[in-house]
Amino acid sequence: MGTRGVEGAYQGALRAFQNPMLDLLHRTYAPFVVTVLAMMFTPERPTVAVADAHAEIADALDQLRSAGYGDEGDQPLPAGNARDLCRQWVQAGWLVRQVSDDVEVYRLSAHGVGALEVAGRVGGARTRVSESRVRTLLEAVERLAQDADPDVMARMARLQTEIDQRRRELDRLERGGAVETVDDDQLLEAAENVLHLARELPADFARVAESIKAMQRDVVADLRQDVRPTGEVLREYLERGRQIMDATPEGRAFAGALRLIGDPARIDDLSNLLRTVLRHGFTHQMAEPQRRELAEIARRIEQGVKEVLTAQRQASHVITTQVRNHDPMRDRQVDELLRDVMAGFHTWVPGARRGTVVDPLRRLPVADVGQLRQTMNDLRPPQPPTPLREWDEVEDVPSADTRAWGGPQYAEIREHLAAFAGDAADGVDVAAAFRAAAERLRRPVDLLGLLEIAHDLGMSDTAEMVTVDAVRPDLTRRRFAFGGVVTANPSAGHAEDESQGNDDE
Repeated sequence: MGTRGVEGAYQGALRAFQNPMLDLLHRTYAPFVVTVLAMMFTPERPTVAVADAHAEIADALDQLRSAGYGDEGDQPLPAGNARDLCRQWVQAGWLVRQVSDDVEVYRLSAHGVGALEVAGRVGGARTRVSESRVRTLLEAVERLAQDADPDVMARMARLQTEIDQRRRELDRLERGGAVETVDDDQLLEAAENVLHLARELPADFARVAESIKAMQRDVVADLRQDVRPTGEVLREYLERGRQIMDATPEGRAFAGALRLIGDPARIDDLSNLLRTVLRHGFTHQMAEPQRRELAEIARRIEQGVKEVLTAQRQASHVITTQVRNHDPMRDRQVDELLRDVMAGFHTWVPGARRGTVVDPLRRLPVADVGQLRQTMNDLRPPQPPTPLREWDEVEDVPSADTRAWGGPQYAEIREHLAAFAGDAADGVDVAAAFRAAAERLRRPVDLLGLLEIAHDLGMSDTAEMVTVDAVRPDLTRRRFAFGGVVTANPSAGHAEDESQGNDDE
């Protein structure tokens, strides 16, 4: 055995025991820590409120001390209260303290989950070399070889061999052959192998979630230390936030596994298969905790996936919010101001005396800079606008009557309608009144004005279609067709109003 080989192996072992998981297991009070953490954190209870955790740990200490533990040297119990113990466990990396739904909670870290799994395997059933374990290994190696082999003909040959085997088995069953039964001992060892594989998953999920959170902390720390403006680093950090699952080895491995277990239909199929297994008689040979653990495999996988996805969403949200709201230049100015204040205190405090009156600073001084320029494209001082030209009354005024192109001439139209109606009591034909108007009152807009006046006076439709010719100001003509209407006599309405007023008097 070479000295350098021993030294390298020893240094590797030293680095391994610096891992918080192994550090927990070789501590003096490791049995108490493992017991308490395993009782507090279960698949149904992944997080525990801080106050509840302190109360439960204090109660566990009291019960063990009243039972006689902790007095002898071979059965030690930690000193201190539950709050101090939890603080130590958080600093050691076994617990994580966080805020969930505005409540402070504890949850197991990935190292804590791994330590509990190791302690559970060592203290539980002895790991055995079984047919199920060997088959799992052989199938994994076979799958690895198939995925690594790019030979198309070899792949086709393997698939054809598998198809032939399945077809022979199907033909045998169709001819009335019996299904080969498996002994209960083999089923039991296969179930134990499933439990062994499932126990590794919680620690794996926790490691993925913690790696994502660690990257979140690194990104935010880099952003806060960056002296560049926020706009320059926006794309870089937002892109890292969106692709945070692909930025860590654990995240990439989980993304590959998620394609298999992330589908809710697969989780439902797994639950149905586990219920089928639990209905068989061989499961009665298993202990009740093992049966319960077997039934909860699907739910623990679903919970682990949810924990990782939640960590991913939170990390993306934190990074995005930090990039949007963080201004490194402003923070740097604040830091410089605080340093100036502290320097001023260091200068003032040594010469100050107790009881000396200090004039408070009511407000910070503000520099009076007046009006700053808002644009710098033109260095010349701004010029006033060009003054308006004085109006000369002797100048020629355009002779064109621009009013001819304006809106309806309501007053003239109303007078014409009253004159055209005369003393008629049975209504006035609107089309006939328009045809009888002067040419200056027969513009298209004047036809609209006449219809508006008729509508206000009260008009009724006739069964015929009428046409009128309108004359525009440029003497061009337009023919319009509309349903014939008859309106009330405006002179009759005015006379009725006057007679009504005389009667009132």
